[in-house]
Amino acid sequence: MQDTTRTPLPMATTGCACCAPAAESTATTTVQAPGVTGAPAPAGISTYPVEGMTCGHCVTSVTEELSALDGVATVDVDLVPGGVSTVTVTGPVAPAAVRAAIEEAGYTPAS
Repeated sequence: MQDTTRTPLPMATTGCACCAPAAESTATTTVQAPGVTGAPAPAGISTYPVEGMTCGHCVTSVTEELSALDGVATVDVDLVPGGVSTVTVTGPVAPAAVRAAIEEAGYTPAS
């Protein structure tokens, strides 16, 4: 057997406990809310900066909470692990409801 040095796997030090992706990686996810297939483009596209998202699990949590709101047609998340991610919501939905849903998912809407 040879002596070798192994590089340890990255450990989650902040954010969600499931993983800690590299700081320079990004991911984008677009989800269409249920029952909105083939519908005309709804009025209103809003973007929200969100802190605390670190991985795909975070994206799924936020997307599920927002998709459950009445009026939400699509949710798009531009993930910046460890930084400020951008959440874009399409549809006629109140900004206060979006912020509340983001907080309900466990994340912080940035100012």
